[in-house]
Amino acid sequence: MFLSDDPALGPVIRRVGPIALKARRLTPYESLVRAVIHQQLSGKAAATILGRFQERFGAGGFPVPESVLGASDEKLRAVGLSGQKASYLRGVARAAADGTLPTLRQCSRMEDEAIIATLTTLKGVGRWTVEMFLIFNLGRPDVLPALDLGVRRGFQIAHRRRQMPEPKVLARHGARWAPHRTQATLYLWKAADGAASPSA
Repeated sequence: MFLSDDPALGPVIRRVGPIALKARRLTPYESLVRAVIHQQLSGKAAATILGRFQERFGAGGFPVPESVLGASDEKLRAVGLSGQKASYLRGVARAAADGTLPTLRQCSRMEDEAIIATLTTLKGVGRWTVEMFLIFNLGRPDVLPALDLGVRRGFQIAHRRRQMPEPKVLARHGARWAPHRTQATLYLWKAADGAASPSA
């Protein structure tokens, strides 16, 4: 079915209009490092820490895995990283350095679930993080992050429900949007942030 034919999504799509998704195509290493730094922080705080991290360890570019692995805990914490996040970054850097982290080219040949299974073996990298990687870095067209609060809230608003759906319920319902679940996700986020309300 066309997403615009969906009884709940259709009105959202008509109010919001077209949404274009442009894949960033960063290396998996850089994308995951950025994601870990952003975990549980506001965008502004994360940007500040990321800027310090790049300035301290990047030598004019994005820090290479060897720079992260060679840095002491004190130096990593000095840019604003918690001890836990420093540990996560070391794990991502180690996987990149030893070749266990797939390259962008390798990811391009892998199915979504295979990428999720591979990347979630890294400590600090959960399913939601990998789903964001699939959507925004690889531009995969059929990803529905059912654990995402914004997606669940958007579904609640679009369907005029009293409560947010449980992730399993959302995933089951979202199966009807395949193979366009990423586009549905973008519209559910718009619904959640108020951009798709009738008064907007």
